[in-house]
Amino acid sequence: MTSDITIGQSGRNQKSSDPGASPNADSSRGLDEIGHRTPASATRAIPERYEVEEAAQRTQIAQRQYQMYPHLSDARIAKVRRFGHIEHWKANEVMFRTGERSEGMRLLVQGRVKLVVRDGLGRSRLFRAVEERQFLGETATLSGKPYLVDAIAVTDVESILVPPEQLRALLIAEAQLGSEIMRAFILRRIALIQEGSGPTLLGAPTNPRLIALADLLRRVNHPHRVLDPTADGEALEFLAKIPLSGAEVPVAVLVDGTVLEDPSEIQLCSALGILCGFDELVTYDTVIVGAGPAGLAAAVYAASEGLSVLVLDAKGFGGQAGASARIENYLGFPTGISGHVLVSRAFEQAVKFGADIVIQSEVAKLNCAKSPFEIQLVDNRVAIARTVIIASGAAYRRPQISGLDNVNGRGVYFWASSIEGRLCRDTEIVLVGGGNSAGQAIVFLASYASHIHVLVRRDGLEETMSRYLVDRVTSLANVTIHEKSVVESVGYDEDGLTEVLFKSPRGRESVQTRHLFLFTGAEPSTAWLRDCGVEVDEKGFVITDRPDGAAHRFAFQTSVPGVFAIGDVRSSSIKRVASAVGEGAAVVSEIHTLLANQH
Repeated sequence: MTSDITIGQSGRNQKSSDPGASPNADSSRGLDEIGHRTPASATRAIPERYEVEEAAQRTQIAQRQYQMYPHLSDARIAKVRRFGHIEHWKANEVMFRTGERSEGMRLLVQGRVKLVVRDGLGRSRLFRAVEERQFLGETATLSGKPYLVDAIAVTDVESILVPPEQLRALLIAEAQLGSEIMRAFILRRIALIQEGSGPTLLGAPTNPRLIALADLLRRVNHPHRVLDPTADGEALEFLAKIPLSGAEVPVAVLVDGTVLEDPSEIQLCSALGILCGFDELVTYDTVIVGAGPAGLAAAVYAASEGLSVLVLDAKGFGGQAGASARIENYLGFPTGISGHVLVSRAFEQAVKFGADIVIQSEVAKLNCAKSPFEIQLVDNRVAIARTVIIASGAAYRRPQISGLDNVNGRGVYFWASSIEGRLCRDTEIVLVGGGNSAGQAIVFLASYASHIHVLVRRDGLEETMSRYLVDRVTSLANVTIHEKSVVESVGYDEDGLTEVLFKSPRGRESVQTRHLFLFTGAEPSTAWLRDCGVEVDEKGFVITDRPDGAAHRFAFQTSVPGVFAIGDVRSSSIKRVASAVGEGAAVVSEIHTLLANQH
């Protein structure tokens, strides 16, 4: 016997027929009696913690101006001077413009400079005045990526220019000064992001292409602004002045006035100058495929120990961990840390030590027949490596749900960032999954959604989720856990998702919603290994440490000597950020041993 239950936007059952209910049961009982939910006595206001944290971060940045723009002593200026050379600028002269490739860090010995930020709609404003003994630059300066501000000499200026390569040497040689420079660079990038300068993305907030572009810029920490022309008069006026195809597609407007209609991620990154190349004639000590926690950890330790390192990632750095709203059981962060912040710091560390990290670079295949190895990209570029580290991770599996293909990108999400959070503000949503990533997403989205219906196949969350997350999730007043529940189909209209239909012990139920989050299983990203001979298990995860294989000497070596696997892509690995980082650190010692034997 089955029953049909519709769960409306109010969070109450519109129709209920429980075969196990007593004759005197109230047939109009609400959701607080269905599934696992916090008792009514424990209800409280929906948390606004993440909005509060964002505001607190802005306040913190404002209060840390002395760390963002420190004044260097004579002794420290002398240290910087050893790594650079003197330049002179006249008053009112433009030292550099937004979009020009960075020449390095500039320390002002004499004079004063103003920094101006601009956006895609032609608006400009003063960002900061920089004085003698202060330096110009932010995180992009380390790798020579484009400037994000205009710098104009207010007076005659004498400065010391430290090019990127010498700057990285300075950071390592002068540890204390280097840490202060890195801190200032990171804080400045955060301030620029909060300022909303840089390219402007125009389009409907629910447009899947707009969401993808905004998420890419968020992942790579590039300042930008997203505007809805239907709600912003200036954006609408701007669009009216430029010739467009008329299709409802996102538009990216760069600071220099360039208009990109529905650009791909690669096109946008290329136009912004944030796509780094690599030297195809260089043989790297190791090429790491994947820039998640495992890959970035390997890059940091390998580069810091003198190995030449190239990291390739098909998207942006961070992997799935980069979308985790908050990781609270990572060693050394008692108050927790967002996955995005954690991987962003790891990225800056790797760049600081000299690793080349190239995003939007999808690997097509690994050629193991040649020595050294050849890694061919989909754009036909080839990287050459003495060793290869497979850190390509795993992606959430797309479940077989009737109607899901019809709402692709229109209300269905496989991650939860602030972009998705704002889209589902004050609405009822459905989330499928019971692992740690699902738990982190639930806690995060509870700050935005009016109610979250969590569907899990098992009897509860305890078997698959860390205890602290189980406690956190079950304490949320606006979360209902539907145990032993499976999504069967979704409803949709011309705008996208409208309904999620699922089967539970109570029968067939439905939730009227525009937002479905899927955190269901994982599929390894190993298709590019198909022709290489690297052994994988029945699910496609890479096998390492075979006692009877050629790789028995090394725990992380695959069936192909010189090719290693770490993190989520490795068979039998513990799917945790801390474990991935540990494997990334450990594999470097194995590579050192192998390279030493080759010599």
